[in-house]
Amino acid sequence: MTAKWFIDASYFAVAVVFILALKAMSSPVTARRGIVWGGIAMVFATLVTFATPGLHNFGWMIVAIVSGAAVAWWSGKTVKMTDMPQMVAIYNGMGGGAAAAIAALEFARGEVHGPVVTTLAVLGALIGSVAFSGSCIAFAKLQGIMKKAWRLPAQNAVNVVLALVTVGLGIAIIAAPSIDPVLVIVFFVLALILGAILTSPIGGADMPVVISLLNAFTGLAVGFEGYVLGNPALIVAGIVVGASGTLLTQLMAKAMNRPISNVLFTPISGAASGGGEGIEGTMKEFSSLDAASVMRYASKVIIVPGYGMAVAGAQHKVWEMAQLLEEGGVEVVFAIHPVAGRMPGHMNVLLAEAGVPYDKIFDLEEINADFAQAEVALVIGANDVVNPVARTDKSSPIYGMPILNADMAQNVIVVKRGKGAGYSGIENALFYKDNCRMLYGSAQQAIAEVITHVKALEA
Repeated sequence: MTAKWFIDASYFAVAVVFILALKAMSSPVTARRGIVWGGIAMVFATLVTFATPGLHNFGWMIVAIVSGAAVAWWSGKTVKMTDMPQMVAIYNGMGGGAAAAIAALEFARGEVHGPVVTTLAVLGALIGSVAFSGSCIAFAKLQGIMKKAWRLPAQNAVNVVLALVTVGLGIAIIAAPSIDPVLVIVFFVLALILGAILTSPIGGADMPVVISLLNAFTGLAVGFEGYVLGNPALIVAGIVVGASGTLLTQLMAKAMNRPISNVLFTPISGAASGGGEGIEGTMKEFSSLDAASVMRYASKVIIVPGYGMAVAGAQHKVWEMAQLLEEGGVEVVFAIHPVAGRMPGHMNVLLAEAGVPYDKIFDLEEINADFAQAEVALVIGANDVVNPVARTDKSSPIYGMPILNADMAQNVIVVKRGKGAGYSGIENALFYKDNCRMLYGSAQQAIAEVITHVKALEA
C-alpha cells in the first residue's frame, strides 16, 4: 500500500464524515454530534497530510498548528454567547485569508501551473481576499469597533468599477507568460479593498445574510485552492462549505424577501428611517407587575426573542419565567425568525444554552398561525422581524419581508431599553398599536422583576 493510496483513501473517508457531520448539524438535536464529528475528521485529515511525500518545514507547520489551535481553544472557551456572531465572522475571515495566502504563495514561487490551475488560483485569491477583508469589517461592526455604516459617494459605481478592475487584473495574471509580482500585489490590494467597501455600508439588519454569504465565499475559495494544491480533502471541504453557505444565504435572503444584490448594493441602514408612511398612535408603558399578571392568567404565551435578549444575556431568566408560567398552567412556546439576531441560528443557540427544549422552539412558518389564538405575544429585544409595516407599507425598505405575526395576539408586551428605532433605523408600527404595551428596561432586569411578581401571584 503506497503512501498516496493511504492518503487518498483517508481523504475520501474524511469527506464522507464531513458530509455526515453537516447533515447532523441541520438539526438542533444532533448539531453537537455533527460538530464533534467534523472536528475529529479535520484533525485526522491534518495528521494524514503529514504523510505526503516530499513534505518539509514540519517544524514551522507544527508551530503554526499548535499556536492556532491554542488561540482557538482559548477563544472558544472564553467567548460569551452574545459575542458568538463576531467570533464566527472573524474565524470565517481567517478561512478566506488562508485561501488567499495559498494563492499568494503559489504566485510568489513564480511557477506557472497552466491556464486552468492559474485561473482557479486567481479565483480563490479574489474570493478569499474579499471574504477576509469583508469578514474583518463585519467583525468590527458586530464588536462595536465600527459604530456606523460607512458609505462612499456613488458607492455602487465604485463597487462595480473596482470589481471590474480587479477582475481585469486577474485575467492579466492568467494571460501573462510569467508571474508579474507588481501585478499580483496590486490585484491582492484591490481585492482586499473591494471586500472592505462592499461590507462597510451594510447595517445590522442585513448582517446575518452577509455573514452567511462571506462563509460561502470562504468555502469556494478553499475549494479552488485545494485544486491548486491537488488536495482532495480541501476541495471537498471547501465545496461542501461553499454549497451549504450558498443555500443558507438564499434561504435567509428569501426570509427577508430581499435579493442578494439588494443586500449588497442597497443595504438597509439608518438612512432608511426617512422612508415609510407615518405611524399613528402612541407608545403605552406597562409595569412589570402588569406584565406578570397578564401572562400568569393567560392560557398561551408566545415569546419572540431578538438581539436585545442576547445583548442583555437574559435567556436564562426568560426560560426561568417560562417554566414558572408553565407550572401555573400556561402554555409557553418560542417563535424564531430566520434572521433574528446577528447570525444564522443565533437565537436557537442562546435558547439551547439556557436549556429550552427543542420542541418548544418554532420557526416562522410553524408558529405564525398560532399568534391569533395567543393571549400574549412577549417580544424581547426584537424589532424589524415583528414590524407590521412589512405587510402594509409598500414604501418601507422591509416591505414584503415575512414577519412573525406578533401584532395579531390579543396582547403584545414589548421589552425594550428605550423608545428609539431599531438597528435598521425603521420605526416599528407594532409599538404604537392599541394592543401593545411597552415594558422598558434591560431584558435581564425586566424579566427578573416579572419573575418576582409571578412568584408573588402564585403565593
